[in-house]
Amino acid sequence: MLFSVFMPNSRIAMLPNKEGQHVPQATFKTRQNDKWVDVTSAELFDGKTVVVFSLPGAYTPTCSSTHLPRYNELANTLKAHGVDEVVCISVNDAFVMNEWGQAQEAENLTLIPDGNGEFTEGMGMLVDKSSLGFGKRSWRYSMLVKNGIIEKMFIEPEKEGDPFEVSDADTMLNYIAPGAKAPEPITVFTKPGCPFCAKAKSLLREAGLRYEEISLGNGITSRSLYAVSGAGTAPQVFCGGQKIGGSEQLEAWLGQRGQ
Repeated sequence: MLFSVFMPNSRIAMLPNKEGQHVPQATFKTRQNDKWVDVTSAELFDGKTVVVFSLPGAYTPTCSSTHLPRYNELANTLKAHGVDEVVCISVNDAFVMNEWGQAQEAENLTLIPDGNGEFTEGMGMLVDKSSLGFGKRSWRYSMLVKNGIIEKMFIEPEKEGDPFEVSDADTMLNYIAPGAKAPEPITVFTKPGCPFCAKAKSLLREAGLRYEEISLGNGITSRSLYAVSGAGTAPQVFCGGQKIGGSEQLEAWLGQRGQ
């Protein structure tokens, strides 16, 4: 199956759906512990079940606000349903990918730089974004790969710009495990220097739960916190829009959740 994609001020590219085929053989130039380390396609995919999502560039709006963060949130859920690794591949260099991963706190993902576009070109997903000053980049897509063979691809549709409709983490999770429940979003209101806030965050990390932290200050006051939570003390933890409370209530909630 072929998808034609029109890029403004560029040629029409035909994007192939490669389900049933082997992933391209490529060598990725990564940086690990301040050293160059070559990682091959075989090392990434052989003998494993891998979810891959590919995007136009690190630090770009949709990639940073939605695409990567949601895969990071759902990575443990995907792994609970048979996925060994969740990989993000972008036509960026190793330094950019490493810095972006740290900025995004993407500890549940493996970020792979395809700096020369070798893998992306082999996938048939290398497109011309010269009109934006990007040069050659990846079209946005995701795929499920088992032992190097592509089982399923979700390729964004033929539209101008950067459509984001089918390569998202929730679509992939629904394909792998229909009906699986995604984790509810967690928000923690904290106060700088608060030991109970530090405890609450530690409890969530130990439980493998990602959270958004909103720290008091910069216009967010104890009065603001009271208006939201009915309490002016920090921390205050919310999950899926429901109030859990402070660190002691969180500890009890986590205990019940694990039963």
